Amino acid sequence: MKAWRAQQSSPMNKVAALGAVLALVAVGGLVGAPASLAEENPLTATSLPLVRATETLTWRSCGTRLECSSLTVPKDYANPALGTITLALNKVPARGPRMGTLVVNPGGPGVAGLGYAAYLASALPASVNAMYDIVGFDTRGAGASAPVTCLTGRQTTRWLRADPTPDTRSEQRAYLKLASEISAGCLQRSPQIAPYVSSDATVNDLESVRAALGEEKLNWLGFSYGTYLGALYAEKFPDRVGKMVLDGAVDPALDAMQISQGQSDGFQQSLLSFSRDCITHANCPSTKSSRQVLAGINRLLTRLDSVPMATRGPLPLNEAQTMTALFSAMYTPDLWSTLRQALSEAADGDGTSLQGMAENASDQIGPNSYATNMASAFYAISCLDVPATPRLKGLRKFASEWARNAPVPAMARAMSWGNAPCSYWFSHGAPRSSVKSTTTAPILIVGTTGDPATPYSWAQELNRQLTTSSLLTFRGQGHTATANGSNCIDSSVADYLTTGAMPPPGKTCS
Repeated sequence: MKAWRAQQSSPMNKVAALGAVLALVAVGGLVGAPASLAEENPLTATSLPLVRATETLTWRSCGTRLECSSLTVPKDYANPALGTITLALNKVPARGPRMGTLVVNPGGPGVAGLGYAAYLASALPASVNAMYDIVGFDTRGAGASAPVTCLTGRQTTRWLRADPTPDTRSEQRAYLKLASEISAGCLQRSPQIAPYVSSDATVNDLESVRAALGEEKLNWLGFSYGTYLGALYAEKFPDRVGKMVLDGAVDPALDAMQISQGQSDGFQQSLLSFSRDCITHANCPSTKSSRQVLAGINRLLTRLDSVPMATRGPLPLNEAQTMTALFSAMYTPDLWSTLRQALSEAADGDGTSLQGMAENASDQIGPNSYATNMASAFYAISCLDVPATPRLKGLRKFASEWARNAPVPAMARAMSWGNAPCSYWFSHGAPRSSVKSTTTAPILIVGTTGDPATPYSWAQELNRQLTTSSLLTFRGQGHTATANGSNCIDSSVADYLTTGAMPPPGKTCS
């Protein structure tokens, strides 16, 4: 699964950890597909996007200092006769003399990006928006850009509450059966868009957006999954790369299981850091040792695997929701205090706060309703991108191996089972190798040493693959660093975007 961008202090806080959570509770079932869809994903074709030279964007006011537009692009760039889809975009115009356009992406896949332009316009140093129009957009299949629907609200609720660690054969069969609704649902509810939402198609969309903006080069600020899109763009359109910042890097050479294993290890390390920090605070459920904090989490998950906990809401707290809360809190230390308090309340038998954290992270706005289609889009995009992942025996094997030395074994097991949907998806992408780009443009990669969702080693590896790139390091906890409270990181990113100046080799911020 691709990694996820979480920015808890941004407007995206409601979706802070759904990507990781979806990768945990996901399951797969054998789904029949039309012969035309059961072959290799057609969107891996290398044909250039067909963008009319005269096509430009028409902007209209849609809020304070915010303008909106739309762009028509081919549904399938390899076969334009199949029709078109419409991408939704917005823009915060430059406040000063305009130098160009900066296109931004919050991560995902599947997260709506329209809200991110306004957020970054205020969160980045003022010099960036002074020189750049900041443009956000919903990638195809997500938000307002030809949204894909694979699950109803009720199915999404059932799915997000499903047992993420099926132990017995009967539990595993039930888990896999439930997952089959996702792939089948995509073809049933969105047959005209579901086969066409791969990341390769989105990379072609980026080139279409660049041309429609009238820009000679694409200036790009991408977080987490957005680094994957940026790296693929640099490979496919090397002469069109302008300024490019990739924060929270994904290594494009890794397959889905390698991605999940790296994330599993990363989250376990963040849980260790949380437990050590927890005992220094009065609201920690145990102030004696970090080992006791982890033991308490393990006891809680074991209990909830069989017996849900009462809440003040209509549904009890279960194991899946507790994992959602735990994973979401690892994205930023800003949530550690909230998690400490919620765990303390759960120790007294009240699961309300943990459930609230889970619902917030899951974009849930009602018992069976969600603010966006992100749960559907995450799978629709992720599973098209990758070769088929292992089936039951393989997932069970990896779950056992990853949990063997994990501080919180249940969460490690869930990381393996989370790949099941892509084991049986209706179409798959071809295996990838290290990204290769002939661009001469300097690219800035930002990596965080304690990043649970995109481990620092991935940033180092992408730095090796992109030969014109430089690596800027943030020594700290949490997922991604830009616009996340570090003046050192933000000033370095702003200097690069506005003057082209790279930070000194090996620069580290803390």
